[in-house]
Amino acid sequence: MITVLGHKSPDTDATCSPIIWAWYLTAVKNTPARAVLLGEPNTEAAFVLKRWNLPRPPIIADVAAGEKVVIVDTNNPAELPPSINEANVIGIIDHHLLAGGIKTKAPIEVTIRPLACTATVLFDLMGESAARMPDPIKCAMLSCILSDTLEFRSPTTTGHDRAVAERLAHDLHISIPDYAAELFAAKSDVSAFSDAELLRMDSKEYEVAGKHLRVSVLETTAPQLLLDRKAALMAAMPGVAAADGADQVLLFIIDILREEATLLVPNALVKQIAEASFACKVAGDSVVLPGLMSRKKQIIPALKL
Repeated sequence: MITVLGHKSPDTDATCSPIIWAWYLTAVKNTPARAVLLGEPNTEAAFVLKRWNLPRPPIIADVAAGEKVVIVDTNNPAELPPSINEANVIGIIDHHLLAGGIKTKAPIEVTIRPLACTATVLFDLMGESAARMPDPIKCAMLSCILSDTLEFRSPTTTGHDRAVAERLAHDLHISIPDYAAELFAAKSDVSAFSDAELLRMDSKEYEVAGKHLRVSVLETTAPQLLLDRKAALMAAMPGVAAADGADQVLLFIIDILREEATLLVPNALVKQIAEASFACKVAGDSVVLPGLMSRKKQIIPALKL
């Protein structure tokens, strides 16, 4: 049995891509596989599972020594189970920068492509077998692409991501604008989450000039709901950072419709990072960054002190 998993704090791509690839390995390659998660899926991912009647994969805390594992949507050990280097990693499929640090028992297949979404990479790797996907798997794949591209608004979007999404939507008789609106409404419903949960909901660990950062984004069509919680979110940052071994949490609230980000600025360190990284002037406890939509392409590469 092969275990297929994505990263911690699973978003739609890290939730559904393991399901998609486990289906492919089992149904097409005749290799039994199971999808697992490394945490509770976010609101959008949970919506997708319910909307298309996809069983939620089990949540695991770690992998066993020697367990066969395929990693999707990350290659960063900090986002993976603590014993990942004791497992038998047999494949990595991703669309992020190469982080390094994963050790394998033997040579493996690694596919990392500059696309907006891991699910697009999976579609390509399936080749002609992609036509065999049942509708719920196709819906999961479409959901991943629309989520990661923010309905093609993100600068990470490629023509190929869009073409695959449009092909899937055509096959499924789904209106992309209508379905994307459903996705983003689910993504924006964060009322049930604590401030600490929001800070960890969609976050990556990153180091800048010796400072360990938790870089969090919240993508929403209703940014004011989050901005109304600004003081509480900033008050929760020191506790989250301390518990997670970070020096600071950076929180970017991404306004999907206005195509801009608001960075919360709780202290002098974040102000220094903001001004050095984004050529802006910070005058208060937040700063609006027009056109900033992508952590992978626009935020992480720009961070500096």
